[in-house]
Amino acid sequence: MSDTMKAVRLHAFGGPDVLHYEDAPVPKAESGEVLVRVHAVGLNPPDWYLRDGYRALPPEWQPHPAFPLILGSDISGTVHQLGDGVTNVSVGDEVYAMVRFPADAMRGGKAYAEYVSVPASELALKPAGIGHVEAAAAPMSLLTAWQFLIDLGHEAPNPFQPFPHAPVPLAGRSVLINGAGGGVGHLAVQLARWQGAHVIAVASGKNAALMRDLGVDEFIDYTKAAADEIVRDADLVLDTVGGQAAARFLKTLKRGGALFPVFPLGFDAHDEAARLGITVSSTQVRSSGSQLAQASRLLADGTVRVVIDSTFPLAEAARAHARAEAGGIQGKIVLTVD
Repeated sequence: MSDTMKAVRLHAFGGPDVLHYEDAPVPKAESGEVLVRVHAVGLNPPDWYLRDGYRALPPEWQPHPAFPLILGSDISGTVHQLGDGVTNVSVGDEVYAMVRFPADAMRGGKAYAEYVSVPASELALKPAGIGHVEAAAAPMSLLTAWQFLIDLGHEAPNPFQPFPHAPVPLAGRSVLINGAGGGVGHLAVQLARWQGAHVIAVASGKNAALMRDLGVDEFIDYTKAAADEIVRDADLVLDTVGGQAAARFLKTLKRGGALFPVFPLGFDAHDEAARLGITVSSTQVRSSGSQLAQASRLLADGTVRVVIDSTFPLAEAARAHARAEAGGIQGKIVLTVD
């Protein structure tokens, strides 16, 4: 095996054009790690946030990593080598993972490459019956939906609030999911349906057919009607867009309901929520091989499926990022690795 591989690296922050397909050293599998031969890489918003230097954050929160760095966290591939002490997988196993997130969120998870080293605890066997493209598209979006809606699965401090996030029971409840056509949203719709919720999906009109296919109970095209003017007495709102605008969903909820903004920065209506008797809660998604293993069963039997917006070769990562910046993504964008 060569000491070098192809990877997509950046040597400075900026637009998609700072992504360069070039030679890089093959990482080593340290103790407790697995070296994975990557077949596909799923793209996620933190990829382009980091590429751009997280300019939306306050200056004191912005990263100052050592360049060059390799972006990305979501991979599907084949186990190539085992580090010391690894017993949960074998060489040749097909696996998928969200790599070192949020631990390496500001340094890059090093996934845009032919090989990546992954802590064994973050790996799960790739679901049977789906390809590497679909598997690579799943981890961050699926774990986000899982940790918000099903099970937090860890006891790490919450960076967004002084109390731990706690999912609420979904069976028989009315759940509104805003941004239902996106990466997190379309998976959250399916998890909520799996749990027996009455699902109200909010997305653009181009997602109407997909939402019907996914079995939502109600669909609202936000380009034609404002969900916050229509929906009342919902039990839960999962707002995958979040931010300050999430406050508009408070009036859609009944007293005792909950609002979960996936991106809580900028939300400033906590006093109003308390007056209305509504819990507002968020969390930071974290890598978890055990949760991916649980979700694998749903992906394998078709209970949950991953929608692919588009695929690009690894060498064309800049084009993939340009596609992301164009907006209107339905599902996930994936890089394929020869």
